[in-house]
Amino acid sequence: MSTISSASSTAAASAAATIAATQAAEASAAQSIISGSTGNSSLDVSSLVTSLVNAKVAGQTATLSAQQTNDNTQLSAIGALQAALSALQAGIASLSNGSALGQFTATGSGTGLTATADTTASAGTYSVAVTQIASAQTLSSAAFGSTTALGTGTMNISVGGHSMSVPITSSNNTVSGIASAINSAANNPGVTATVVTGTDGAHLVLRSTATGASNTVNVSISNLAGDAGLSSLGVTSTAGATSTAASTITSASSTSAWTQTASAQDAMFTVDGTAGTSASNTVTSAIQGITLNLTAAAIGTPAGTAQTLTVAQNTTSGSTAINNFVTLYNTLVTTYGQVGNDNSAAASTQSGALASNPMLTTIQNTLASIVDSGVQNGTSTISLGALGITLQGQASATQPAGSLVIDPTKLAAALQNNPSGVAALFNSTTGLAAKMTTSLNSFLSSTGLVANSQSAVNTDLASITKQQTTLTAYTAQLTSQYQAQFTALNTLMATMNNNSQYLTQLFGGANSAGALASANNS
Repeated sequence: MSTISSASSTAAASAAATIAATQAAEASAAQSIISGSTGNSSLDVSSLVTSLVNAKVAGQTATLSAQQTNDNTQLSAIGALQAALSALQAGIASLSNGSALGQFTATGSGTGLTATADTTASAGTYSVAVTQIASAQTLSSAAFGSTTALGTGTMNISVGGHSMSVPITSSNNTVSGIASAINSAANNPGVTATVVTGTDGAHLVLRSTATGASNTVNVSISNLAGDAGLSSLGVTSTAGATSTAASTITSASSTSAWTQTASAQDAMFTVDGTAGTSASNTVTSAIQGITLNLTAAAIGTPAGTAQTLTVAQNTTSGSTAINNFVTLYNTLVTTYGQVGNDNSAAASTQSGALASNPMLTTIQNTLASIVDSGVQNGTSTISLGALGITLQGQASATQPAGSLVIDPTKLAAALQNNPSGVAALFNSTTGLAAKMTTSLNSFLSSTGLVANSQSAVNTDLASITKQQTTLTAYTAQLTSQYQAQFTALNTLMATMNNNSQYLTQLFGGANSAGALASANNS
């Protein structure tokens, strides 16, 4: 297991190395001065200045660097913890809001009938027989020439109690122009228009966008002028007198009559012998918590052949959500060990970067307390143990202490046999997931523990950066100062050496006679 460790030991080693290097540089600088002063060589000004400046600032530079490394390590550790907390926060959403539990499946035994169930459904079986599906009305006009101008006026169209008026002018009074005007009308009540061209000419086809017997299409023409067929586009539709009766139409003109190619009708069905109708093939009112989706295939052969709809408890979504919660919680526990005190089976003796941070302790204790607590369920209390989920007391080869272990058999049995108890444990107000979500939201908020810890470290990093900038400026100033001083000293020492050599040549040294001494002897 990797550990995001404190940088203190690394920084100490680095500081020791820096001090050793500085001492060596100082010795080299001293030797340079000695060598220059004894005439063996000139001063190595560059190395001398570098050594002395480093000796002056190396300690503070190393300290600031160590602090910076430590702060960055802490930020990395806080980021890892934040990521694990955020993953858990997102992962338990379906448990805390209840969407993962109390779900049902609905399955038909035949074809053409599908269904979905929500949390208000009840497990059971239902006999569903469909005798008619809902359909939308379609009308086709008489044939016209494709470019024939039909006249001008106003076309008034209504569908199921909603209406609109479409101006027909010289710019749109052909069959295709009228169709385009209808489709582009901003207040279209729910009708689409197309042009179907056959051997006899172009037909205007109107379709209601909504199914159901009440959604019939009616057309009337007003303000007529230059009539060349526009008046014949009036039509009156009448819904069927009974649920089984098809809608009928009456054209405004007997010579240019409309044709009803599909009638407006409701879906008809029975559920356990109780008859029902629906304007839509998506039926939500027949069985509580169940949405039936009907197609023509559901009518069967002979028409009205019943099929069985089975509504059963859906344990898959709950099992998936609970297993995901356990996985994410265990990932968080593992992260505790990486950033704090490692309690894994193969634990390192090295402490993590957040080992002494009270934020980590608060988060660990708060969430562990929630996981270990129970929730009131009627007169009793239910806990994770009832679902076969237990705490790992001691670290194992694969899991750290404090992680969760699932018994899949017990979990499946609890979901199947005690769905209300499971729902109570994870209820959206006082349930385990709801409590954990509240705590996680607090920890991860802009003013929470995580943000505050990050802010404190970032403030310290900003201070370090400012100190480093000041130290850099001081280093540059000191370098310039030493450079000038030792360059002058080097020049002075070179001059002194030259003078010394000249005097030796004149007066001689310890092992030789100078020029003046030789002259006197001669």
